[in-house]
Amino acid sequence: MNTRGRIWFDQLAAGGAPVAGLPPSVLAADTVLGERPARVLAVVPDPANPYARARGGEVGLREAWGLAAAVDEACRADRDGARRVLLAVVDVRGQAYGRREEMLGIHLACAAAVDAYASARQAGHPVLALLVGGAMSGAFLAHGYQAHRLLALDDAGVVVHAMGREAAARVTRRSVAELDEFAAGQAPMSYRIADYAGLGLLHALIGGVDADAPTPQQVQQVRAALLEALQGIGPAERDLSVRWTSAAARSARAASVEVRERLAAQWAPAPR
Repeated sequence: MNTRGRIWFDQLAAGGAPVAGLPPSVLAADTVLGERPARVLAVVPDPANPYARARGGEVGLREAWGLAAAVDEACRADRDGARRVLLAVVDVRGQAYGRREEMLGIHLACAAAVDAYASARQAGHPVLALLVGGAMSGAFLAHGYQAHRLLALDDAGVVVHAMGREAAARVTRRSVAELDEFAAGQAPMSYRIADYAGLGLLHALIGGVDADAPTPQQVQQVRAALLEALQGIGPAERDLSVRWTSAAARSARAASVEVRERLAAQWAPAPR
């Protein structure tokens, strides 16, 4: 299935060495980004997945554990040398909802993926995430959200949200059109990637790119944006503070920033 996740994985990992031992729905390959070694990762649909709820590009048990294994393996291999870049290509429909997934601990699997990415970042691996399609709910938390820098294609098919339009419309007892009208004035509720960018969470919104059939020039444009983001990650940057210290975040999410600052002040260790 030629989804955006696979399209962009193939473009950005072209010529790389595939990582073996992963489920078919988890793609990973070692390549270079600029002059730096990099591991590109993506989740793609697998119609033969034994877990029916995870056949359409969702992050299920196998996908979450697979991502955790691929990231952890890179960290172990680089422990005594240069840390490779980790690039998450994000096109995920959400986490897999199902009785078997709940019984077998999907919360633990997704937590393992989150922990792997966060541990890699804290160990000195530069982590980038490129949003090319859906970045939905727990799947985005497990694959991409722990990155130092989030970049996205400026395309209507790129959506960051906790819930799909149809589900949100049912929950709020609105039509999809009414939901979109309401969300137009509420940036956190909006399904437009430009509104998400306005919250100060994106490092770059990349325009002028065909997300489904990029030209070689457009692929180079995206590579250039990734390299620019990579060069801005300092060797001592191990946290995600850039997401609330940016000018856009301080403007669009001023109350959230103030709450964070007050909590930090209250929980600061008392002077001895």
